[in-house]
Amino acid sequence: MLHSLIREYPLATIITQSSAGIVADHIPLHLRSDGSPFGTLVGHVARNNPLWKLAGQEIFTIFHGPDCYISPSWWYATKQQTGKVVPTWNYVVVHAYGTLRAIDDSVWVRAQLEVLTHQHEQSLPTPWAVDDAPREFTDHIIGQIVGIEIKITRLQGKRKVSQNQPDENRTSVMAALRAANKSPEQAMANLVEDSNFPKN
Repeated sequence: MLHSLIREYPLATIITQSSAGIVADHIPLHLRSDGSPFGTLVGHVARNNPLWKLAGQEIFTIFHGPDCYISPSWWYATKQQTGKVVPTWNYVVVHAYGTLRAIDDSVWVRAQLEVLTHQHEQSLPTPWAVDDAPREFTDHIIGQIVGIEIKITRLQGKRKVSQNQPDENRTSVMAALRAANKSPEQAMANLVEDSNFPKN
């Protein structure tokens, strides 16, 4: 489940500590299964982004899954019984920890771009590939970016998906979310229905 969420919501918030203080970067990362216990996160940053110069530092990465507001009017059972209901917010995230490695190698970066692009283009009617652009153009772009790799040492899931509510409240919340007929709400309804999201 944790790996599935990373793959479905690959835009990561990377938290680092630098001489400038605490910094947050927002980078799409590809999860590579490599035989290690938790896998490795792979991506790239602009050469002028100081993130890659923090190689060797342990970093904290957050992947944000679906989230949405939960109205107190949806806790039908509790509202009718006691009236003791308040608004809340449901969410699901994955926290990944690991050591940053920088890879300043054009061959590696090109291969990473090809994998990342294929991952997001393959379902489109006319998928775009890195080789579709002129080679001299992509070589120039690749020269301006640096690869990054984070071998995950610890992986943790956090969720608030109405799992503390009685079944009748969860049922009414799922019904209200599905009636909204919007993607985040539909995704959250599925998570409320499936209470088995692991915490670690």
